[in-house]
Amino acid sequence: MIFGAGTIGRLGDVARELGFRRVLLVADHGMVASGHVDEAVEPLGAAGLDVVRFHDFEVNPDTSMVDAGTAFAAQEKIDSIIGLGGGSSMDCAKGINFILTNGGRMPDYRGYGKATKPMLPMIAIPTTAGTGSEAQSYALISTTDSHIKMACGDPKAAFRVAILDPALTVSQPRSITATSGFDAIAHAVETYVTTKRNPMSEIFSREAWRLLEPNYERVLNQPDDLEARGAMQLGAFYAGVAIENSMLGATHACANPLTAHYGTAHGAAIAMLLPSVVRWNERAVGDRYESLFKGTEALARRLEELAEAGGLRVSLSASGVSKQELPALAAEAAEQWTGTFNPRPFDQKGAMEVYEWAY
Repeated sequence: MIFGAGTIGRLGDVARELGFRRVLLVADHGMVASGHVDEAVEPLGAAGLDVVRFHDFEVNPDTSMVDAGTAFAAQEKIDSIIGLGGGSSMDCAKGINFILTNGGRMPDYRGYGKATKPMLPMIAIPTTAGTGSEAQSYALISTTDSHIKMACGDPKAAFRVAILDPALTVSQPRSITATSGFDAIAHAVETYVTTKRNPMSEIFSREAWRLLEPNYERVLNQPDDLEARGAMQLGAFYAGVAIENSMLGATHACANPLTAHYGTAHGAAIAMLLPSVVRWNERAVGDRYESLFKGTEALARRLEELAEAGGLRVSLSASGVSKQELPALAAEAAEQWTGTFNPRPFDQKGAMEVYEWAY
C-alpha cells in the first residue's frame, strides 16, 4: 500500500517495477469526466507503458459487463490490469482477470479458490473511501438477470499494490462520500464481531473504526480537508483488510436484496440496516460492542447520527420499501453468504426481525 496526496504520480514507476508493459485500465465513465483517467495515463505513458482503456460498465458491475471487458481485453493482448475508481471499477477489474486468465463464466468462481491458473498482476487506485476492495481478493459481481451479487474470491485475485491518494477523493459528489464512507464504517463494525474474527482482523477493525468514526462528519462538512480524506481512505483500506480476515455479517446480507430489487445504493441500504443489526446482535456480542463504543445502544445511536449526517434515510419505510415485500426480502437475505458469519445465528426469521426493526 502506497499512501499520500499526489502518489498517483508514482504509478508509472510502480507499474514498471512489477513488469507491466501493456496495461488494461479499468475505470468507469465518471473517472473519465473527472480527469482521473488522464492523471493515471500520464505517468504510465511517461514510464513507457502502453495503456488501453475499458469504461463500459456501471455501478454494481454484472456478468455481462465483465464479459464485455474480457472480450475487449482479449483483443488487446494485455499483460496487466489497473482498477481506477470505486469498488465497481476494482471489482470489474478482478472479474475481467478471472475470466481472461482462467476462462469460463463468473458463476464458476463463486466462493473461494476456484481459479486454477495464474492471473495477471494488478494495481488498485481507489477514488472513494468505501468498499475496501483494494485490500481484498474478492470480486463482487451481480448476475445480469437476477441482480444477485456473487462473491468470487481467490488469493491470485488480490491487487499487488494499492495506491491511496486522498486528493483523488475530493472530486466525488457529497452523496458518494456519504454512502461509501458509511459502507466502510459498517465494515469496521461488522468485522469486529463476526464468528470468523481473529486477532489479526480485530487489529484492523479497531483501527478502521478509530479513523472512520470521527472523520466521517468532518469530511462531509469540509470536503477539501485532505487530512480527513486520508483518514477515511486508510480506514476503508484497513476495514477491507479486516474483511479479508473475518468476512461480514447480517447487515450486508439484508442490504443486498434491497439493492437488487429497489436499486437502493449499497451504502444507503447499509445505513438503514446497521443500527438495527447492532441491536439485534446485542445478546450475542454486547460486550464487544461495549469495547468498541460505549455499549450496544450507544453504538446504534451513534451510527444513526452518522447516517443522518450523511443525509441517508434511516428507515426502510421512508425509502419506499413495501412492507408486503419484507417476507420475500427476508427469504433472500437468509440465503446470502455473509449472513453465515453473523455472531448471532441468522436465518429468515432473524432477517425478518431486522427488516421490521429497520422499517
